[in-house]
Amino acid sequence: MATKPPPPRPAPRIYLATPIVADPAQIASDLPALLAAADVAAVLLRLAPGDERSIIQRTKILAPVVQKADAALLIDQHFAQVARGGADGANVSGIEAMQEAMPSLKPDRILGVGGLTTRHDAMVAGEAGADYVLFGEPDAKGERPSPDAIFERLQWWSELFEPPCVGFATTVDEARLFASAADFVMVGDLVWEDTRGAKAALLDVSTAVTQGYKTSLAAATEG
Repeated sequence: MATKPPPPRPAPRIYLATPIVADPAQIASDLPALLAAADVAAVLLRLAPGDERSIIQRTKILAPVVQKADAALLIDQHFAQVARGGADGANVSGIEAMQEAMPSLKPDRILGVGGLTTRHDAMVAGEAGADYVLFGEPDAKGERPSPDAIFERLQWWSELFEPPCVGFATTVDEARLFASAADFVMVGDLVWEDTRGAKAALLDVSTAVTQGYKTSLAAATEG
């Protein structure tokens, strides 16, 4: 008796990282049109340094804007302010930060983990209960692996493990490549620094993600 082929994996979605936000007014006005233009699953709020009160206030302004568009708002690093700011979760860097954040976020909120330089660290994060693992984001010095190395890590993860993986793309070509293996494609400055405007850049990313996904489906069918 012939066995059914496994169902195709769901289409990847976009994970939009904000610029560094000190004053949320401008981005609060920009986000609704952006989130309506493409399939954005989540927004990562990257905050300028500030005290606890300012972090919470900025988050409180942006969380409803994002959530109204049926997307999740995660704070980058500041996991302790997630609940009071009304955010849906946090993205942290490294195993130590994950372990520190776990008690305040799980099981009610999202905990994503980046800064995973080795396969072992990624597996530790997944086994500990991370809601996703992030590969390819720049480190503190702005350095990151090659696109091919990031893609290889995404492929390895998606073939063997259940928690979702996120690929950080700095170009449209990377977004296309990573979408053939990742569950989510994160983009940041690629969108915000485009001279045509953020919406045009985000639409290009959306098209690339769809193309990458279709490529992966075609390859799976041929295989």
